[in-house]
Amino acid sequence: MSTDFIPRSDTDFLAWAQNFSSYANTNIAALGLAPGDMTPIGTAMMDYDTALTANTARQNDARAARVAKDAKRDTLETAIRALVRRLQASPSVDDSEKAALGITVKDALRTMDAMSGATQPLAMIDTSQRLRHEIRFVDEANPTSRAKPKGAMGCEIWVKVAAQGEPAPAEATAYSFVALDTASPMWSNTMAQTRVRLRITCCDGL
Repeated sequence: MSTDFIPRSDTDFLAWAQNFSSYANTNIAALGLAPGDMTPIGTAMMDYDTALTANTARQNDARAARVAKDAKRDTLETAIRALVRRLQASPSVDDSEKAALGITVKDALRTMDAMSGATQPLAMIDTSQRLRHEIRFVDEANPTSRAKPKGAMGCEIWVKVAAQGEPAPAEATAYSFVALDTASPMWSNTMAQTRVRLRITCCDGL
């Protein structure tokens, strides 16, 4: 497969043309050429050399200009971010002013959308050890994973000390708060049978 004899690179092409012109002018008679045959090539080669030099200089200038531009942008961004940090921390700047400035307006509370995937916990209580409860809890929608549901901080553990055979109270006010546990399991030591009520507690985003 034949290839073009003229190089694709601009600088390689100029070097090739200079060699071509030099050899042809030196051996013009042997090549069966007249002196005027090389005149258009010589003129065009000089013009191309001038244009290539100017283009290379402009490319170098453009690269230098881009480097300078990037440095100036970094300086501007650093100055803006420093002031924005002050504005975000200032009690004098309200959300409407932040919005007008075009800076981040943080949510004071996590929206219900963030909690849309939360489900109730599934509790498993191990009472194999006397006077001790090991409480394991998982997301009912994903019982094989220990990960909490989206938007959930953990489980509130509530306890009701009841007599043998006494049914668990239906009212939440009958239970006493034990802890907010963010990781399963939790252990509870009691002096009698207990009923345990679990509840997902969601983050408020603060």
